[in-house]
Amino acid sequence: MTEERPTRRDLMKPVQLLGLALVAALFAGFVTLISMGFFQRRFAAESGHALVVALVVTGITFIVTVVVISLLLLAVNPSEFTKQLDHPVLLPPADAAKPAPAAGPPADDRPDAGPSADGQEPPASGPAA
Repeated sequence: MTEERPTRRDLMKPVQLLGLALVAALFAGFVTLISMGFFQRRFAAESGHALVVALVVTGITFIVTVVVISLLLLAVNPSEFTKQLDHPVLLPPADAAKPAPAAGPPADDRPDAGPSADGQEPPASGPAA
């Protein structure tokens, strides 16, 4: 029983992403209709207003969802589409997560390190007294 892991291309098909945006938009429109009292007994003008507002909310939600999904897809390296998903996409690899050593010159190279190997003091960097 071997189970192949899906590639990133299989997981992110455009039709599925547009379907996700459509479902989110329909959900937002339905919630808007419920919250505005469309399914209650109201005047005809109130029902028409609720429909218009729900359509506007549905359209805005669809567009925003498509844009957000598109921007999230830009964070993925396209050359890695054929690789298998076996680690989080946006986290660095385990070996790159180690902290870098402290930067700076060694203690011997700093002018305030004291006498040098030949016994002479380094020149003072402050104003002459």
